[in-house]
Amino acid sequence: MPRYSAQFRNSVLKKLLLPEGRSALSLAREYNISVATIYGWKAKMRDGTLQIEDGVQANRSRQLAEKLSLLLESRSVADDTMGEWLRENGLHSQHLTVWEQEVRDAVTKNEQEAREELKAARKKIREQERELTRKEKALAEAAIIITAQKKISRIFQDQEED
Repeated sequence: MPRYSAQFRNSVLKKLLLPEGRSALSLAREYNISVATIYGWKAKMRDGTLQIEDGVQANRSRQLAEKLSLLLESRSVADDTMGEWLRENGLHSQHLTVWEQEVRDAVTKNEQEAREELKAARKKIREQERELTRKEKALAEAAIIITAQKKISRIFQDQEED
């Protein structure tokens, strides 16, 4: 009984499960494998014992940092070896284009959030400066009143002593 690689099995299952998917019989004929094998893979996938993305992380579940890392790595790969690099990482060239846009959107979003935070911080500082100015004026006024009361009380004490 031949043993098929996870990549081969995944590619056959993906073709079978596409919305306009092909029949198991046509796939079996094309790849020269048993129809029962294809149905077995399909049954295992349905009951959860087989994952389509065996060995390759689903591209939707990758973190943004990982996507950025792969994008940067792809920039260092020569054009003639790009196809091999994409296959090794379980990617398509469209993924790189989409991820590049996702990274740009994330950076733009972070910049906007940073600007909004800066604006809110500046507003809070202005409000606190106004409050500080108001309290300094009130404190100065209170100091004037206390000084005036002391002077008045001295004047009355001096008059009583005379």
